[in-house]
Amino acid sequence: MTATQQDSSTAPVDLAVMREATAILVNRDATAALLPENTDVGVLTETVRGHLAALIPELELAAAKLREESAARYCVLACISEAHGKLSAQPSPRYGGAISYARRLARVLNALCAHYEKLAEL
Repeated sequence: MTATQQDSSTAPVDLAVMREATAILVNRDATAALLPENTDVGVLTETVRGHLAALIPELELAAAKLREESAARYCVLACISEAHGKLSAQPSPRYGGAISYARRLARVLNALCAHYEKLAEL
């Protein structure tokens, strides 16, 4: 089973929707995007957190099918670990507050989307 194939117990991963959510927060080069007026950062943050919650288990399953010494496996597991760290963190005024936290989550979601696409090619 490739990374894009789903078993019957999981919903399909929609990378386009995930990337649309991240595009509101960060540009293609991962720099801060100008937020649309009246943007609810809390809703955006929860949306990105939800996408991460859906994507991480799919990547863990795909990585488990790779050889233990595989560079691709190591990279995806390292990125998943980074995502878990960001998910367990809280927004901090010291690091830019709620919007910066949402952008950090968006960047790691973008990275996981890229890993998902690469694993689908293997």
